[in-house]
Amino acid sequence: MIAHIPLNSHPNPKKVLVVGGGDGGVLREIVKHESVEEVTLCEIDESVIAVSRKFLPGMAVGLDHPKVRIHIGDGFPYLEDKVNCFDVIITDSSDPVGPAESLFQARFFELMRNALRPGGIVSTQGECQWLHLQLIKQVQSFCRALFPVVEYAFTTIPTYPSGQIGFMLCCKEEGRDMKSPLRRWTAEEEAVHCRYYNSEVHRAAFILPQFTKMALADI
Repeated sequence: MIAHIPLNSHPNPKKVLVVGGGDGGVLREIVKHESVEEVTLCEIDESVIAVSRKFLPGMAVGLDHPKVRIHIGDGFPYLEDKVNCFDVIITDSSDPVGPAESLFQARFFELMRNALRPGGIVSTQGECQWLHLQLIKQVQSFCRALFPVVEYAFTTIPTYPSGQIGFMLCCKEEGRDMKSPLRRWTAEEEAVHCRYYNSEVHRAAFILPQFTKMALADI
């Protein structure tokens, strides 16, 4: 979901950056999109990649795709000199403590904005609305100061606390509707490519429960 929502909300994603995601799962999903020509993985911990290749081969297959380039290092300094480089940036990070803390701050989102091409989209791990609503509000607030379009979406995932995880989605193009897929697979292609995502699930991810809707609307 963290990959398919932004990629299907972009008219023609060609260059993609993934910050984190060293298990290879997000890469595996990105390369299912035929328009994508190149994916760069920026992973701070090389051992994540090694362990995933050994114990999670079904996910790690994405690491060895010919379209993928791997950079070992911190995503923050990696982005500092990147301007107008990527159509989509996906931050598949851990929680905002320790090494990942900087990835939930305004400066990092500013760097991602600068690294995006016109019309580009950011998709980040956005924490759980049941547990981290105040943090989600804070991130949404500075994202709105940086991007003309900002949305929060969520999905179910049984291995995470409360069984949900969210995504902060930001677009550089004013008026872009990320709540409906701009590109979509046929039903037959969805059956081949996905076990969870489809165009209906894409739309449903943006339908928020009332307490979240009110909090993020500052009612």
